[in-house]
Amino acid sequence: MRVALTTWLARPLTSFHLVLAVFGLLTVLGLVMVYSASSIESLANGGTTYRVFQKQVIYCGVGLVLFWVALRVPPRVLRRLSPPALLAGVVLLILVLTPLGTDMGTDTRSWFRIGGVLSFQPVEFAKVALVLWGAHILVIKRAMLHQYRHLLVPLMPVALLMFTLVMMQPDLGGTIALGVIPLALLWFAGAPLRLFAGITLSAVSGALVLATTANYRLDRITGFLNPDDDPQGANFQARQALYALGEGGFFGKGLGRASAKWDYLPNVHNDFIFAIIGEELGFVGCVVVLGLFATLAYVGLRIAARNTDPWIRLVAATVTVWLVSQAAFNIGYVVGLLPVTGLTLPLISSGGTSVVTTMLVFGMLANFARHEPEAVSALRAQGQDRFSRWLRLPMPDPYRPPARRVRAPRSAAPAGRPPLRAGRPTGAVGRMVVHPLDERRRGRRGAPPEQRRRGAAQGGQR
Repeated sequence: MRVALTTWLARPLTSFHLVLAVFGLLTVLGLVMVYSASSIESLANGGTTYRVFQKQVIYCGVGLVLFWVALRVPPRVLRRLSPPALLAGVVLLILVLTPLGTDMGTDTRSWFRIGGVLSFQPVEFAKVALVLWGAHILVIKRAMLHQYRHLLVPLMPVALLMFTLVMMQPDLGGTIALGVIPLALLWFAGAPLRLFAGITLSAVSGALVLATTANYRLDRITGFLNPDDDPQGANFQARQALYALGEGGFFGKGLGRASAKWDYLPNVHNDFIFAIIGEELGFVGCVVVLGLFATLAYVGLRIAARNTDPWIRLVAATVTVWLVSQAAFNIGYVVGLLPVTGLTLPLISSGGTSVVTTMLVFGMLANFARHEPEAVSALRAQGQDRFSRWLRLPMPDPYRPPARRVRAPRSAAPAGRPPLRAGRPTGAVGRMVVHPLDERRRGRRGAPPEQRRRGAAQGGQR
């Protein structure tokens, strides 16, 4: 069994198939659990049990299109689009604070309403844009990252600007998820540990300040520190989630039989859907969910380690940490290990923009998996596999590092030789630059015999 697993993991397209498997299982599980968790609320508010589920299916359809597009677009094109994507993300975060944005019945102005039916949350798009652009900047400056000013600028000023815009909505959960991205980028770029000590201290101080500036956030913190206080107020959701997990037992009550969704647990199909999984599918269902996200962590870091393109390595590792950490935050506050932050469980919770964005990220991961050097060689030697043919994917291109050009020093033209044309560097042949040492050697070979002997004698004296 161990030998068979090791052999399968060594296959060139294992990463690609693992991404597709995790993506498909999480999507199907999410649709099933959203329908089960939202059926009672949908029936009470819309007269049909499919009201929330229908929206989720529409968003999944949009996400599948973006998944396929991200799977087909070459990584070099994605990298080229990262600066305008970041600009668009910042503009959207600014516009959502204007009357164009809406609060969707909550205390945060975080959405754009589309057609009165669908909604769009720009912070989710801004996360993807920050990952792509941040990796692009760090790869460009990778030779200077040993200096703090090149390591932190312009990444951290732009990230702080986005944090400020998200907190003005205000959206603490979105800020926390967004804050994971620059930390992951700096970590995988090789930033020193002492830098993370300062960033962590600043982040904790900022979180404490933000927690005390709004009463509902302060209630969440105090409720977490005192779980037995105010069971009908600040601790109501957290307590009901623990009751639901406890009633599920080892194998659960059965699909569709949870009692928490009968208005005992608010937002059960969104923020607290893991509690319904625990009640209906039991401990076994919770372990399956944890196993899927653990597999995502493994395959995402595997893709980053097996690629040679430094930009792909940074993006793959960062989006993996982002998705897995968001799942950890959500599961952590459902089981009572963290304060409630309002983050969704990726691909499982009901939430339009979150589902669409997560599917886009999975498409990029699958694309990067097909650009592993061994995968590229196998596809070019053996042809497309079954999934690639079914999805009509183009053949991936091997990574070609940028050519290093050496600028030859300018020198005066020898007597009797016509001067070089203006604008042409010394030693240049077309767009390639010949190394000065090669020029010197070629010049000696073309010199008269007595000049070559004199040069050799001078070299021996030196």
